[in-house]
Amino acid sequence: MELMNFKNINKLFNNRIFICAVWVIFAVFTTFKQYHYGSEHNNFRIFIYTFFHAQDHLNLYLRYPAEYGDMNHYGPFFSLIIAPFALLPQYVGMFFWQLANTLFLYYALSTLPIKNVKVNAVYWISANELMSSLFCFQINPAIAAIIILSYTMINKGNNFVATCLILIGTFIKLYGIVGLAFFFFAKEKQKFVLYFFFWAVLFFLLPMLFFTPDYILQCYVDWYYSLSAKQVENATLVSWQDISIMGVFRRFFQNSAIPNWPFLLIGIVLFCLPYLRLKQYKSESFRLMYLASTLIFTVIFSNSSESPTYIIAFVGVAIWFVIQPRPLSLTVIGLFIFAILLTTLAPTDIYPQYIRTNYILKYSLKAIPCVILWFYLCYQMISQDFTKQEWKTE
Repeated sequence: MELMNFKNINKLFNNRIFICAVWVIFAVFTTFKQYHYGSEHNNFRIFIYTFFHAQDHLNLYLRYPAEYGDMNHYGPFFSLIIAPFALLPQYVGMFFWQLANTLFLYYALSTLPIKNVKVNAVYWISANELMSSLFCFQINPAIAAIIILSYTMINKGNNFVATCLILIGTFIKLYGIVGLAFFFFAKEKQKFVLYFFFWAVLFFLLPMLFFTPDYILQCYVDWYYSLSAKQVENATLVSWQDISIMGVFRRFFQNSAIPNWPFLLIGIVLFCLPYLRLKQYKSESFRLMYLASTLIFTVIFSNSSESPTYIIAFVGVAIWFVIQPRPLSLTVIGLFIFAILLTTLAPTDIYPQYIRTNYILKYSLKAIPCVILWFYLCYQMISQDFTKQEWKTE
């Protein structure tokens, strides 16, 4: 009887309809809770007012305390992306925004070139981090989806769609540009470059058709200054952001003057070293490791990273984990458990509020497991032979 129950539970948790239903419930629950009892839908108000302010030709990057807290830091192109949600009644728009982010990531993960049971594992491993992001009404699940689909479209030889996704992500939040990490795996690289410039010009000009060229050009200038100021603000020791490798050092030593560039230099060198292993390109596992590396790198080396941003990194952790050779090494198991305990569970009530505020947040501890895991991932990519049987994805 116990064996029968286990098989039924296993079958249920590997049922895609059930998994999708659970993820949709996340969207429903977070929308209801935050609209009625929370305050985090402030982010959604920031988003929709990028459209309303663009209509009125107002500066998109100033504070408007009568309408929302904080400031907008997304590109002027985002005003078109958010428009359909802004035109709906607020509660309805909030729900469809959550649903769109959720289903976009769900679909992107379904395109991964690995066994269904491993994709299902990625869904469950990422679930708690997805919930954390949805509570804050962030666009990060969609950014993760864009990076993943950039990879899978390049993998399928669809450079036209891949470059479209990369540029959409770039013109929204800049993070999407990391999709270029998969350029070396692309077939017909000349077409890739042509498509890239086609979409870049189109998305640069598109908002001008709706809001006038002079206004949008000024928006791009304002966006640049907004992001520059945000980089300085994030590095302060009391920011909710800077949950990154730089933030760990700045907060541990209580020195906001520690610069980003030494960390970025080391990170970029380590990130790029595996590109030298040309013979490994034919291995699906090697390319998937680059996908995982890209997802994690994007977050841990950005001082704009905050807790909800980690849906991007943790999807990378999940992909890294499911493609590891079996039986799993103690190192892999240890790093994965560490990431579960300190990264994805960091903002939850499993830790007392005092611990979350005075240790996890204060010292950017949420970043540490992903940082250590990423360095180990880099070591694997530099040292392992991914063409061997144990690294086969099928």
